Amino acid sequence: MTEVLEVTTFKLVAGLTGADFVAANKDIEEYLKRRPGFRWRRITEDDDGTIMDIVAWDGEADARASASGIMTEMGDSPVHATIDHGTVDFRIIPVVHHTR
Repeated sequence: MTEVLEVTTFKLVAGLTGADFVAANKDIEEYLKRRPGFRWRRITEDDDGTIMDIVAWDGEADARASASGIMTEMGDSPVHATIDHGTVDFRIIPVVHHTR
């Protein structure tokens, strides 16, 4: 399997902070931990308020299945109300090099 990164960037709904987004993710965190192929997740916030949500997966199929589930199975999650959906950029990118 080829490790992939699921990289999603977006802005939050006006008035919300990165801390608000993280707090709204508790159910998503548990969902991800149960998913096959899950490796790790990092959430960053840039100076301009852009959130980058990065999830590492064992392979593309695992990443796509999880992303689909977040929109369907986890569609009622409070996290969805924190995101300005018009700003979302979603990608699944193969890892070509990893250094520890």
